[in-house]
Amino acid sequence: MTDDKPVRISVELPAAVHRDLVACAQVLGRTTGQTAPDPSKLIVPMIERFMATDRAFAKARRDRAAQAAGGSAEKSG
Repeated sequence: MTDDKPVRISVELPAAVHRDLVACAQVLGRTTGQTAPDPSKLIVPMIERFMATDRAFAKARRDRAAQAAGGSAEKSG
């Protein structure tokens, strides 16, 4: 069974990346007509989107799943 409990991590960002993250939050706030979100709250959706659209990661994940499925079928057969 997979554990879906969130994991807390601490990340040190370069100052330039943090400035860009703050600017991104401000742009998002302006485009939605709402208060700019906390920049740190943008990190998880950005990582999720990156992994969802990264073709090399998707291929490696599929290959790994196929190997695991093939390996378990060989062991049980």
